[in-house]
Amino acid sequence: MPDLPILLILALFIGFLVVTGSFFTVKQQSMVILERLGRFTSIRGPGFHFKIPFIDKVAGRMSLKVKQLDVNVETKTKDNVFVKLKVSVQYVVGRDSVYDAFYKLDRPDEQINSYIFDVVRAEVPKMILDDVFVRKDDIANAIKGELQDAMQNYGYNIVRALVTDIDPDATVKSAMNRINAAEREKLAAEYEGESERIRIVAKAKAEAESKRLQGQGIADQRREIAKGLEESVDILNSVGINSQEASALIVVTQHYDTLQSMGENVNSNLIMLPNAPTAGSDMLSQMTASFIASQQMGEEMKSSSDALKAAKNKEKIKLQR
Repeated sequence: MPDLPILLILALFIGFLVVTGSFFTVKQQSMVILERLGRFTSIRGPGFHFKIPFIDKVAGRMSLKVKQLDVNVETKTKDNVFVKLKVSVQYVVGRDSVYDAFYKLDRPDEQINSYIFDVVRAEVPKMILDDVFVRKDDIANAIKGELQDAMQNYGYNIVRALVTDIDPDATVKSAMNRINAAEREKLAAEYEGESERIRIVAKAKAEAESKRLQGQGIADQRREIAKGLEESVDILNSVGINSQEASALIVVTQHYDTLQSMGENVNSNLIMLPNAPTAGSDMLSQMTASFIASQQMGEEMKSSSDALKAAKNKEKIKLQR
């Protein structure tokens, strides 16, 4: 009688093991591989399932979710620059390929990692560093193509391969930054030089236009002065004053007008010489004498030129005879 509780407890324990070992659940987006006495028997999908206790066992579980593997690869480019590439591969097990994925391949991450190293170290050494940055999609496509062909036989489907980072050696990056900075400084200097040239040209054009307008103004001023003088001489001639006397009167009047304007400015440092009362008439006499001398010299030069031409003509006539 005292052994009955022990037997009851043992029976209950065995019954608990049988019940708990007979049922199992499978989560969503997962598959379970079931074996019977060490031999594959079935693949169970999501839900609640029964198995024979102590005979059937869950050999493994396979996730159908997309997984990502990040691999860092160091290699050398065609121009002998060491560079580190970070490659991300997304892969998934197909629902119909669970058997192959579970039984044909033991460690898929290591297999994928090996293929990535092989492809990257075959493709990158064909390119210079600048091409690695430009053609990173080509590298990613080469990785995906190689992995797809290799892993499909094991039940794995390659969703996407990405080259997410390209990291050259620190000294190379520093040199590239210096080159880029130098190029930008050169471009900035060119723009500054062009801007300065435009400012100089615009300033020169403005000064030329200013000088042209100033010269035109001076010419107009002198033309009006000449017209005024001509009218003044005509008026003086009309009252019986001859041209020489009229010119002397105008010169003296302008002389004293100039002296008056100079005297109105107390801060003027201008000194006008000569400043005698007869300065105006003396100036007129000198101008008249110079005009007469110039006229006579011109007539003499013209006479000499005519005589020279006549002599040359006579010489030609003699030669023709």
